[in-house]
Amino acid sequence: MAVPPLLTLNNSVTIPQLGYGVYKVPADEAVKVVSTAIEAGYRSIDTATLYGNEAEVGAAVRESGIPREEFFVTTKLWNSEHGYDSALRAFDRSAEALGLGVVDLYLIHWPQPGLDRYVETWRALEQLLSDGRVRAIGVSNFGIPHLRRLLDETGVVPAVNQVELHPWLQQVPLREFHAAHGIATEAWGPLARGRMLGEPVLTGLAAKYGKTPAQLILRWHLHNGVIAIPKSANPARMRENLAVFDFELADDDLLALAELDDGTRTGPDPDRI
Repeated sequence: MAVPPLLTLNNSVTIPQLGYGVYKVPADEAVKVVSTAIEAGYRSIDTATLYGNEAEVGAAVRESGIPREEFFVTTKLWNSEHGYDSALRAFDRSAEALGLGVVDLYLIHWPQPGLDRYVETWRALEQLLSDGRVRAIGVSNFGIPHLRRLLDETGVVPAVNQVELHPWLQQVPLREFHAAHGIATEAWGPLARGRMLGEPVLTGLAAKYGKTPAQLILRWHLHNGVIAIPKSANPARMRENLAVFDFELADDDLLALAELDDGTRTGPDPDRI
């Protein structure tokens, strides 16, 4: 069974570089799907209040028979819960639903710049970290201006910023900012929701390496030091997505992949939320 490498976050907590996302996995299917992912070898599971399957993710982890400390579970605070007290209450509900004790990573799902309350929300996450209720705190869909404000006005640097990232949307300036400030980059939609798997450059390179286009993209993420959380309900694809640790991409192929960056999004634009 393939074992993803661990990345060390800025507070010395480690996270598997390849995890499993449960976005749009219905609650009535989630225990089975997550259990299958665990059997395939995933130990990092990414959920959110929005997804409506926190309780099922927790159940799958508890029922796996694998020690809790071998898992890394992430959940996220939804937009309607911004604000110090609201965020603490939202976390209580998520922690109760998961039923796993300490949460490994808690993220602000969106910055909600129009409401301008994410700094207040972040201070609640800092309190959760100080209280030992979470092992690491971070953000999702934050741009450089949002991150600068947190760095200027609060005391804890986010451990992670989870953003849409794939070869069509490589987020180079944001990743450079992350690297300069010790923030790990995590990719949601790392396969562009499957929309770029027929891209000729990818299919050609995949054939060269004897891999699938999805495997090639995930290897690209790993090469760039990005944490990736692909999602598939298909057991064969779950295993396929983990079979990416036995090859490296050549420099000229990395250059070819860099040229695919055209800014195409498959999800919402954070600046318009």
